[in-house]
Amino acid sequence: MTDDDTSFFPEPVVIEITDVFDLHTIPPKQVRAVVEEYLYQAHEKGIPVVRIIHGKGIGVQREIVRKVLERTDFVLDWTDAPPEAGGLGATIARLRLE
Repeated sequence: MTDDDTSFFPEPVVIEITDVFDLHTIPPKQVRAVVEEYLYQAHEKGIPVVRIIHGKGIGVQREIVRKVLERTDFVLDWTDAPPEAGGLGATIARLRLE
């Protein structure tokens, strides 16, 4: 095994696309790319509202998620999740359906 994060799996890992995505298992340097792909796949599936769980921490991953949301043209808006759905540790985004 090398320091290359992709060496764990010879093929891409397929994750089922639902309305909730938990970033806790994603290496920090891959968060941006993974969130972009997740949003694209959720949009393609016609999911109108998604919840991205990024954790509370010091807010670094939350900021990465929100920067991706800001520049994604089919994202209508986003907000902190309600307390029972993760509060500051998750972001709810509404996607435009086409």
